[in-house]
Amino acid sequence: MFHDLFTPETLQFWVEQHPLWGLFLGFFLPFAEAFLPVLPIVVFAVVNANAFGLPLGFFLTWSGAVLGAYAVFMVVRRYGQSRFVKKLNRHPYVEKMMWRINEQGVIPLFVLLCFPFTPSFLINIVGALSNIKQRHYLLATMTGKAVMLLLLSYIGSDLRSFITQPLKSVAVIVILAALWFIGKKVEAYYHAHGGRK
Repeated sequence: MFHDLFTPETLQFWVEQHPLWGLFLGFFLPFAEAFLPVLPIVVFAVVNANAFGLPLGFFLTWSGAVLGAYAVFMVVRRYGQSRFVKKLNRHPYVEKMMWRINEQGVIPLFVLLCFPFTPSFLINIVGALSNIKQRHYLLATMTGKAVMLLLLSYIGSDLRSFITQPLKSVAVIVILAALWFIGKKVEAYYHAHGGRK
């Protein structure tokens, strides 16, 4: 039932019937996704672009996602010694990713945030626990999420053409599958090679 509230049809209805609420939801839901990773950022990006057009739809999704990620970053950095974060900080994947970010800076963050299927909630926490500077984290988040959300917004801005032009749909599916595959490979690489030697 929870997921029924965030189907493309339900969200589309809201933005069409209630334009001001639609604008608010277009920004707020990507913001909330940074705190609640079960929310479907892919759906939000597609619906926003379909409802508001590519420029505004992309901006709503991107600004909400970036500000949400930055809010998570700041909360964890401020209260990073909590019991939950201490426990998470001992997880091997988190330790390896943190080491990689401390050694290479924004590059690992940027690369991982470019892919729509990476666990951005966890990446935000790892970034906050690392020694990366706030402005560098924000730059990586802004650019990485821009790459990912621009692709999703492009799809959402012209959904009809993806229905009427099968080859276009196939190309996008191949691109998304490739991004998923590459993202998993990058995650696996950092997981396997991230620790101190």
